[in-house]
Amino acid sequence: MKKLLVLLSMFMVLISMTACAPKKEQIVITWKQNKPEIDAALQAYAAAYEAKTGVKVIVTSCGGSSCTLGDVLKADYAAGTMPDIFPIDGPESYNEWKAIIADLTGSDWVAQTDVAYKDGDKVVGFPVAIEGWGMAYNADLLTQAGIDPKTLTSYDGYVTALAILESKKAELGIDSVVSMAAGPGMYWVTAHHNFNSLLSNGLPYGSKDVANALLDGTIDATRLSEYANWVNLLFTYADQTVLTTGNYDSQVGAFLNQKSVFLHQGNWVDGNLKDATFDMAFAPHGSSKAVTDGIFVSAPAWYVVNKDSKNLEAVKDFLSDMVFTTEGQDYIVNKAGMIPAFKNITLQPAGQLSKSVQAWAAAGKIYSWNQYLFTGDFRDSTLGPIYDQLAQKAVTVEEFTTLLHDALATYATTH
Repeated sequence: MKKLLVLLSMFMVLISMTACAPKKEQIVITWKQNKPEIDAALQAYAAAYEAKTGVKVIVTSCGGSSCTLGDVLKADYAAGTMPDIFPIDGPESYNEWKAIIADLTGSDWVAQTDVAYKDGDKVVGFPVAIEGWGMAYNADLLTQAGIDPKTLTSYDGYVTALAILESKKAELGIDSVVSMAAGPGMYWVTAHHNFNSLLSNGLPYGSKDVANALLDGTIDATRLSEYANWVNLLFTYADQTVLTTGNYDSQVGAFLNQKSVFLHQGNWVDGNLKDATFDMAFAPHGSSKAVTDGIFVSAPAWYVVNKDSKNLEAVKDFLSDMVFTTEGQDYIVNKAGMIPAFKNITLQPAGQLSKSVQAWAAAGKIYSWNQYLFTGDFRDSTLGPIYDQLAQKAVTVEEFTTLLHDALATYATTH
């Protein structure tokens, strides 16, 4: 009986000690992101990650018409509840949060991407995906016209090709050679994306030399003149109705219906081209007399890490999981439908233009996005109407060049 009492006493002590022992606290990562369209895919990936590692990832998506992430982050900062991971979309937002952004330079994924966000030599941003644009072309129509897309790497190459296509419009069944919109509401095509040809075409990736020179008031007259001729060339061979009054749907629709050979858009139009019955890809912009064999590719946003996170290493491990595991790669490409920004990911996105962007990026033939070094107001309110004047034939190409020159010179003195 005494032995039984002793055993019972020992058992009760053991239970008491177990109950009092501190339980291991679960690691929780908080993540706020600005793409509601990938929320379901991201939530599923986070749940799978927790099942695999025990690390809980709480994802909050904020964007579109539902809420503004910038305002939410400011409220979080004031309350001392900043998330562990959040996105930035360029220099303006990086500078706003720079003081709390962690240095990710030593991360294993850095060697696998050309589009990490950098502050000097320091890597601070994980690219969400990549997007890109050049001149989208109908490969079948080019073949029918006897034009090799590999010749489309300079201004002179386009001059020759566009003239041939113009002469064969009836034979090809097209209304215009180029589908491009330049009127009000479409200034993002001209004063954002096309403007970047002036700033980045032909430069080493990451170079801001031309943009910084313009910001300092130094304007390369030759480069500006060649660029103006490129814009004028596109406008000359564009459908004039679409060019001056067309919207996104009419511009993309002309290309989808094979009424134009070229489309001035990026891979984000893949969703509108699912019913296309022809092969397509991107060719470089011909804004220079020199050969510029590349297209404009960058991340539309980057994930940054709160340097004050109590789970900093766990956050870094989670980002690496997206790049190096089957589950992470499947999430990026198949579930979220994005072009991976990492060279080691061999999965192919479904859209033809996205595949083309990925191929250019894998070959290292890419140029930066530098248009966002200039304010949105300058691009939309000053530059956009200048392009529109040329589209409307209200000014000559020489006058267009002067207007651009004067606008850039004024900007340099006021910003």
